[in-house]
Amino acid sequence: MGVIDLPAESQMQQTGERIVNDFSFMVATKNGSGSQTSNSTIVRALFKMGIPVNGKNLFPSNIKGLPTWYTIRVSKDGYTARRSRVEIVVTFNEMTAAEDIVNLPPGGVCILPQEWNWTKSRSDIIYYEVPVKDTVRQFDIPTERREQVSNMVYVGVVAKLYDIPLETIHQALSDQFNGKPKPVQMNYQVVEAAYHWAADNLQKLDRFHIEPMDKTKGKIIITGNEAAALGALFGGVTVTAWYPITPSTSLVDAMLDYKHLRRDPVTGKDTVAIVQAEDEIAAIGMIVGAGWAGARAMTATSGPGISLMSEFAGLAYFAEIPIVVWDVTRMGPSTGLPTRTSQGDILFTYFLGHGDTHHICLIPGSVEECFEFGWRAFDLAEQFQTPVFVLSDLDLGMNNWMAEPFQYPTEPINRGKVLDKEALERFIAEKGEWYRYRDYDQDGISYRTLPGTDHPRAAYFTRGTGHNDQAIYSERSTDWVQNMERLRRKFENARKVVPQPVVDYDAGKQIGLISFGSNDPAVQEVRDRLAAEGIETNYLRLRALPLTPNVHDFVLNHERIYVIENNFDGQMAQVLRMEIPGDTRHIRSLALGDGLPMTPRWIYDNIKRYEGK
Repeated sequence: MGVIDLPAESQMQQTGERIVNDFSFMVATKNGSGSQTSNSTIVRALFKMGIPVNGKNLFPSNIKGLPTWYTIRVSKDGYTARRSRVEIVVTFNEMTAAEDIVNLPPGGVCILPQEWNWTKSRSDIIYYEVPVKDTVRQFDIPTERREQVSNMVYVGVVAKLYDIPLETIHQALSDQFNGKPKPVQMNYQVVEAAYHWAADNLQKLDRFHIEPMDKTKGKIIITGNEAAALGALFGGVTVTAWYPITPSTSLVDAMLDYKHLRRDPVTGKDTVAIVQAEDEIAAIGMIVGAGWAGARAMTATSGPGISLMSEFAGLAYFAEIPIVVWDVTRMGPSTGLPTRTSQGDILFTYFLGHGDTHHICLIPGSVEECFEFGWRAFDLAEQFQTPVFVLSDLDLGMNNWMAEPFQYPTEPINRGKVLDKEALERFIAEKGEWYRYRDYDQDGISYRTLPGTDHPRAAYFTRGTGHNDQAIYSERSTDWVQNMERLRRKFENARKVVPQPVVDYDAGKQIGLISFGSNDPAVQEVRDRLAAEGIETNYLRLRALPLTPNVHDFVLNHERIYVIENNFDGQMAQVLRMEIPGDTRHIRSLALGDGLPMTPRWIYDNIKRYEGK
């Protein structure tokens, strides 16, 4: 097992050995300087070398100028969680350089521009100074591109110092620019010049090394938002209405990039309509109308957009119209921290809408599940005739993750209880009637027709107001309670159908961990660390709400339960206490909510604190 987040007494002080493929480095630049390209190039190159790698972008919410950081973790053991410490920092932003250098552990590395004439304030770290401006001046680069291309200097220096082959960098650049030769050459020439300068002028003094491995063979690297877009397209989405909001915008951008996958092979026309609405209210209004008409309809947004969508969400719930809403969660309350990650919309989304409303929520924990839930959400929405919310977050949605190639959906599309003309005739012949909101199968799910069905009995009133099971307006208490009981019955039956949790359980272990979403890499890593110290744990990763029956069993079969989540109020712990019968005083909430991806270090420290070891 590799070293997870260690305390300040780092492994570098404990041993003089080489540290190979087991460290993190951070690039500090200014937002809008084009560093995303250079950072992605390094991540792609490491991935091509067969090294498990993960990149996380920490960027400000303004357009340009404020500090941004990008952390790259290489892990020979395949760990991808954010670490609370980095060993190498590329300081290309003078505004944050002092703080970035102070945070380095003893034995750490600082790469910075030579022209700063920076005072070496620490004697226990290693400095590499590189000539950024002089390197770029060698080439005829358009003035408007010089700042962006300047970041390629650190790519070349990092490649030389840490043994990333130039040909691998070139391949990564080619992937980054989709093989376009002009931008590839403009950037690569700077990389190459910086690489050779480092070879001639820098003596490697640190103990960090990168060596090729074979642990990424057959894998892909992709963001959760791109995976979600592909899943929706493979799942038969026909209408997407949206309004831009960080961090969900790139999900719909990816749909636009990939919608050619859904062109009619005969006419060549797109079979999916993607419409930018004037605001989030209009966006969900459009998909409610499309879902009512029989389309597979979705939108993507974040917390502030969910706020605006609440009334239409309640309408879709009560009128029983299938829609899908992706909530790529960011940090609130209010505008909050728009470019920070969070899992703070759980309670809000689960009960979204005034009155007694409950929604099915899917919670992907990997990009593979973003793809799967991209199509599965439509099946559930149509099966239960209800809104389905998918709760992703900024970390999973916008950052690059390694993944297994996605599996083409093998299940046929599930349209649920839809009656076309022939099916309606058979239904009436058998039952002698058909009423829109009558529970014929006692599962809470009624039968529906789609607008335009060519049958005189197919029409009905779709109502967000009180109605009886014949879709006739009613304010009778008995009709209201009967309808609400049916909706609740439908919701309770969903517990058996939603994605089941992933459970690792041994009856001999008394400590249970529960978490969900993008926390999973950190939880998996800390379990290894605890096990190495003799603290054995069971683990249940939630993948959906409402809770499934085996969640109840898991909670009640442990002496201590730790619920690990990335929000301030411990919202999932509240759901567990609310829905699980019996004594739940042994549930302990480990909730952080600092706007950053969860780290193994934080989980480890808190579990050790409560375990008293």
